[in-house]
Amino acid sequence: MADKTEKKEKGFKGFIANVKNFFGRIAKFFRDTASEMKKVVWPSKKQVLNNTGIVAVVVAASGVVIIVLDAVFGLVLNLLLRGA
Repeated sequence: MADKTEKKEKGFKGFIANVKNFFGRIAKFFRDTASEMKKVVWPSKKQVLNNTGIVAVVVAASGVVIIVLDAVFGLVLNLLLRGA
C-alpha cells in the first residue's frame, strides 16, 4: 500500500478522530448500499411465479426419484440378507 503520510493523533483527539472515522465509514457503507440497490433489476411477478413453479416441479421429481431408489435399494438389501 502507499505510505501513510497522515499523522495519527494521540490521546482524546485521536479517540474522537477514530470515532468520527468509524461512523463516517458506516455512513459510506449505507450510501453505497442504497446506490447498489437502485441498480438491481427485480424480476416481474410472472417470472417469479414461473421460476417458483419450476423449482417446485424439480423438487417433487427429485423426491420421487429418491423414494423409488430407496425402495429399490431396500428391496435388494432384503433379498441379499435373506439369501445369505
